Amino acid sequence: MSHKNPQTSGRFNSASASRSVREPRQTPDAETLTTDKPLRITGYPAVAALFRTQPDRVVRFFYEERMIPRIRDFCACMAGQRRPYRMLDTEELSKVAGTIRHGGIVAVATPRPLSNLSLQQTLGWARSHQPLFVLDGIGNTHNLGAIARTLAFFGHEHLILSDHPAQAGLSDSAYRVAEGGLEYLEVFRANRLPALLHALQPGYRIVGTALDRGIPLEELPVDPRPPLVLLGNEELGLPPATLKACESIVRIQGKGVVQSLNVSATVAILAYALAAAGQASAPRPAPAIPHKTRTRAHQGKRPRA
Repeated sequence: MSHKNPQTSGRFNSASASRSVREPRQTPDAETLTTDKPLRITGYPAVAALFRTQPDRVVRFFYEERMIPRIRDFCACMAGQRRPYRMLDTEELSKVAGTIRHGGIVAVATPRPLSNLSLQQTLGWARSHQPLFVLDGIGNTHNLGAIARTLAFFGHEHLILSDHPAQAGLSDSAYRVAEGGLEYLEVFRANRLPALLHALQPGYRIVGTALDRGIPLEELPVDPRPPLVLLGNEELGLPPATLKACESIVRIQGKGVVQSLNVSATVAILAYALAAAGQASAPRPAPAIPHKTRTRAHQGKRPRA
């Protein structure tokens, strides 16, 4: 297959390809947590992560000529699945992507199903000491994507989205900003969050975040349970019912010049600090005893003077 000739490099013509995936733009508040519409995943890091983890989700693939040296394997994958892929110019690719911020590459993919979070499953994660972050009303899809990128960077495996009416969903922009992070996280929906938090307290330490209340993060006492950290709406914070279910509420102290951090920056600080605190509080193995000393001790003999 020749990349140089757009007329012979795929099964669609550019006009029909653009019409087939163009969708009306939505505000974050109008987006639901899941959608049946195809996702337009853009940018090399996000598209590469998708091909690396779930290539069967990619139903169409488009790219600019400058990307050819980096995407030959992606094209081979699409050819192997007998699915269309095509080189487009910048203007056509922007129409397909629905944005000019496509980075020269677009994968049209089926959305991942979002499973409901179960109590027993979550308590199983607690037993393996996996911390959790729960978003309860984060309305900006860019913030959702940045949070996913941060959690994947720190090795987290799960991200929980509540059923808050303002909670943003897994949109095109969330995938773009996540830069592949969403492909390495299992994302779940938590229904009736306050009741779930109370039920999880035997396994998880429920920690809320707030701007103007709570204790400084560095004063959070050590607890043997892994943390479950809650982050609320960018303007209104956590709902009262969620705050009431928290065992501790923490804040990140600044110098007072700027009122607050972006929520994704807050997640980065919390993830790093809580990981460090968890490592410090984890039981350490006893130091190894030198072979000769261990043998004598086991034999009940005193070392010679």
